[in-house]
Amino acid sequence: MMSIGDPSNETQHLAKTPTGISGLDELTLGGLPTGRPSLLCGAAGCGKTLFAMTFLVNGATRYGEHGVFMSFEERAADLSANVASLGYDVEHLIEAKKLAIDHVRIERAEIEQSGEYDLEGLFVRLNYAIDSVGAKRVVLDTIEALFSGFTDTAILRAELRRLFAWLKDKGVTAVITGERGDGQLTRYGIEEYVSDCVILLDNRVQEQVTTRRLRVVKYRGSAHGTNEYPFLIDDEGISVLPITSAGLGHPISDEAVATGVPGLDEMLGKGGFYRGSSVLISGLAGSGKSTFGGSFVQAACARGEKALYFAFEESPEQIVRNMRSVGIELRQYVEAGLLQFEAARPSLYGFEMHLARMNRDIERFTPSVLVVDPISAFRGPSTEIHATLVRLADICKTKGITAMFTSLSATSDMMDESERSVSSLMDCWISLRDVEASGERNRVMYLLKSRGMNHSKQLREYRLTDNGIVMIDAYLGRDGVLTGSARAAQEAQDREQELARRQNIERRRRELARRRAATERQVAELMAALESEETEVSTLIEQEEARESALEADRVTMAQRRDIRK
Repeated sequence: MMSIGDPSNETQHLAKTPTGISGLDELTLGGLPTGRPSLLCGAAGCGKTLFAMTFLVNGATRYGEHGVFMSFEERAADLSANVASLGYDVEHLIEAKKLAIDHVRIERAEIEQSGEYDLEGLFVRLNYAIDSVGAKRVVLDTIEALFSGFTDTAILRAELRRLFAWLKDKGVTAVITGERGDGQLTRYGIEEYVSDCVILLDNRVQEQVTTRRLRVVKYRGSAHGTNEYPFLIDDEGISVLPITSAGLGHPISDEAVATGVPGLDEMLGKGGFYRGSSVLISGLAGSGKSTFGGSFVQAACARGEKALYFAFEESPEQIVRNMRSVGIELRQYVEAGLLQFEAARPSLYGFEMHLARMNRDIERFTPSVLVVDPISAFRGPSTEIHATLVRLADICKTKGITAMFTSLSATSDMMDESERSVSSLMDCWISLRDVEASGERNRVMYLLKSRGMNHSKQLREYRLTDNGIVMIDAYLGRDGVLTGSARAAQEAQDREQELARRQNIERRRRELARRRAATERQVAELMAALESEETEVSTLIEQEEARESALEADRVTMAQRRDIRK
């Protein structure tokens, strides 16, 4: 299966000229066809002239290819001033003979059509400009202005074909800009057929939000991305988001990335999230979603990794201040270049423009971890929210970025659009809830899912302290998990009961000791009485035996006396 952005998938080795525009070279698999004309068409305000000038400036500054810009509408000074906002020093390039700008003034009121019309004068002028700087790249802006004063369409079509053929014969890579026509790509309807590459720019407004989109309509001899792609024009130049969604062949890792909350690392079972995974933290207002995000980026920066924080509700300074109140110091990492904030209101751009902006920031900063806070700030059709988040999650997974998304939950038990649209994409889902008991609210969390981990199934109370997020061990009462003052009251009651139990045991021990002592005294008294009785009996027996002995002696004596008398 072919993936956009891999030039090795080309079946034909068509020579290409890179534009240097981020994303455009990826979806065209290398750039524009070398030595052939390409048509850049669109309505007014789409950015055709900026695209064309970027093509020339990048050629001169990055690829060593000089260029010629032939304008039929704007003067050279105006063009230089207009593109200066993108950081292009056109005047310096002109002085260095790397770029030539030729303004061909055409006033329709001064044109009088007589005889056969041809472009020989233009060819001579353009040829001189090309030779003067040794140009390899040419821009004609715009083609309609060149023929604005003529009505013979047959001649116009023939001359357009001649112009494109002349550019091919000259061997220059040309970009011709054209206005969007009614029911067709261009006003005359012939330019798109004689061009080897046609790129359509669109500036679409939906719900009062503007989104610029680009589509490669055709590209002779080359595969290319066929979908619409958002692109961004700002003070940092032009960037195109080159993917609609990546495949499922991204690399995976068994490495665990610490969450910044030790108790949460234990709950996950692996010591953190898998690197490159997508994490959703949802909860009510005030549940600490942003604090979990701040702990996550702080832990990453402390490891020496780069973190990118997209904020859609708070300014960077506000986030840094608020995080400081819970013991999370982020400013030091911002100053060290490890942490970068990008803040914007969701209404500033459309979904795809936000995505293009975030993709550009990811490409330039190359973070290891990323936080989007919150995704629930986006408002619009659930399908568009889902598509945007799918693309962003795919971008992060492809680059091995561990991404954390926060989402504001509804007050009811029903999931809102942002949660429902993104929950199936997430590898780990942490739900933060408020539990009301005994007249107070306490925060609890639980892991709804964590793919590939034997995670904890318990509800855990947590507290936002001066030293960050502290997880409290689960406390189960007769009515379930207890939190806050209910937990403290139950713990006090349990301590009292334990103390009473111990006191009762000690009392019973003392009572048993007293009874033992009393019994032992009774036994001693009985033994003494028994010994006394035994002594008395022994004495009586001895006395009786002595008397018997005496009587026996007396009888013997009496008997002897009788015998003597006889």
